[in-house]
Amino acid sequence: MEEKKQKFKTRITHFHNRYYKHLLIIPIVILLFSFVYLGIFYNNNGDFMHKDISLIGGTTVTIYEKINADELKTDLLDKLDSLSVRAISDIITREQAAIIIETTSDSETTRIVLEDYLGKTLTEENSSFEFTGSALSEGFLSQLILAIITAFLFMGWVVFIIFGKKVKIKILTGAITILPIFSFFIINFSLNLAMWFSIIALLINSFLYFKNSIPSLAIVFSAFADIFMTFTLFNILGMKMSTAGIVAFLMLIGYSVDTDILLTNRVLKRHEGSLNKRLFSAFKTGITMTLTSLLAVLVALIIVSSFSVVLAKIFTVLVIGLSFDILNTWITNVSILKWYVKRKGSENEA
Repeated sequence: MEEKKQKFKTRITHFHNRYYKHLLIIPIVILLFSFVYLGIFYNNNGDFMHKDISLIGGTTVTIYEKINADELKTDLLDKLDSLSVRAISDIITREQAAIIIETTSDSETTRIVLEDYLGKTLTEENSSFEFTGSALSEGFLSQLILAIITAFLFMGWVVFIIFGKKVKIKILTGAITILPIFSFFIINFSLNLAMWFSIIALLINSFLYFKNSIPSLAIVFSAFADIFMTFTLFNILGMKMSTAGIVAFLMLIGYSVDTDILLTNRVLKRHEGSLNKRLFSAFKTGITMTLTSLLAVLVALIIVSSFSVVLAKIFTVLVIGLSFDILNTWITNVSILKWYVKRKGSENEA
């Protein structure tokens, strides 16, 4: 049995030594497809994603009664703008507990239409109404996007501090990282201008990582690929982005880099064993971490999907993101790292 395991590991090692560069084609093709798809999506829809009313403004109504969601949507589709209807169920009995109606129509119009359809007055006892203005929603979206870009900037800087070598460059990238936050909170630049500052800072830092620390750039690139691929699949599935979904992308940044940092640390900062042995050791630990998280999030998604749309959106993003993280850590990052270390010519390939 032990001999079979050793032969299997030897075959895998030989295969990876020969084709690890070719494996990079897989994530590159998926990433190129994502860029093309989002370009076509933007051309057709005038935006990069479908947004729910938490991001574009509108009315949310919860009615605490058993109502057929499909029939209500069919009957009111022409009377309420961008209508979305879904039922929520009790987690234990699985019986319908309420129905949630979302529309971009104002709350007064929505109330009149629903009361006319149901033939009863909607009160605080049998329903709840929430209205979000479009200006507030757009401002909140911009703030969340700025938060994601800023979090990505700081993540890249921390990675470069760990794996970069030149102290002066570390200080320079730190200053570039802090600049967008400084401009927004201290100089009172507008939100849009701060976002552009953040994007420019991210591009400059990425160039500095490329010139001074390929392993740091590999981690940043893998994390970017996780988020970008997840965002694309989210659109392909026809799901609407909400504030909860964007918050989930913030969480995904942390999930994306933990195994990448583990991998890079094992390969570059440990010297016992060959390169392939260190890669395999990192794989065993890292894949266990990711699969454990993925299983926990998947179970949570199944449990909450019937009664909490907010949690379902968060867990859906995390399930997709963790799945892509396996691809981008153990193909993208591993291949770049192995290429980098072999170019240094200081490792035993066995």
